[in-house]
Amino acid sequence: MQLGTRWEVGAEPPSRLPAAVVAAIAAVETELAGVDTTGWRWTLTWLEGRPVVELDDGTTLRYDPVADAATVESPLD
Repeated sequence: MQLGTRWEVGAEPPSRLPAAVVAAIAAVETELAGVDTTGWRWTLTWLEGRPVVELDDGTTLRYDPVADAATVESPLD
């Protein structure tokens, strides 16, 4: 695993992320519109060359390069 970076909710995600992951981040942030996310951050790590993005609440996004899609894993699932 390789640590990538951290950024605040609502800030621009790293440009090296695939478009599917950026879209998934935007969708999660839209769902959080009514929640106070002050101080919440995303953490990007690379696992076997694939981005894994985790929000401070435990929401995790994983990228599938074959399908060019991101899945969202909620901590409540």
